[in-house]
Amino acid sequence: MRKILIVVDMQRDFIDMALGTKEAVAIVDAVKEKIGAYPPDSIFVTMDTHGADYLQTQEGRFLPVEHCIRETEGWQLSPELTPVLAGAKVFEKPTFGSVQLAEELKALSETEELELELVGLCTDICVISNALLLKAFLPEVRITVDASCCAGVTPQKHLAALETMRSCQVAVVNA
Repeated sequence: MRKILIVVDMQRDFIDMALGTKEAVAIVDAVKEKIGAYPPDSIFVTMDTHGADYLQTQEGRFLPVEHCIRETEGWQLSPELTPVLAGAKVFEKPTFGSVQLAEELKALSETEELELELVGLCTDICVISNALLLKAFLPEVRITVDASCCAGVTPQKHLAALETMRSCQVAVVNA
């Protein structure tokens, strides 16, 4: 069985810039350690990616804080993680969940047995969106979220997202 790590949106704007939180900063070392436990070809990374027109999008109207604008400093992955993510496959996504990631993992599951683990930011937005999207595409694949390697917009929303994922048969560990 091939175990794949999905590192969700560990970008500067979510860690220590536009939308950063102390909880996001606090998980960087744990995420780095987790990445080190996987071979590079079994690490998939998502990057929230917006254009200069972000504020005119539906998301931008609901969350009017420019973030993860392609090629800006805030769009970049955490500098602490960049070296350990060399060789990982990166998926830029314009919204919360990555359909491209789900399609690629579905194709892989047709040739080998998979187990998926998710870590990253934000638990209550992009982590849960990707976990549920993957569950829809791969209902028989074991999907785990490591709560100690995730942070939400607030601690309360982090816990609520973990509980919702449990309800949807996503295993939550280290909560």
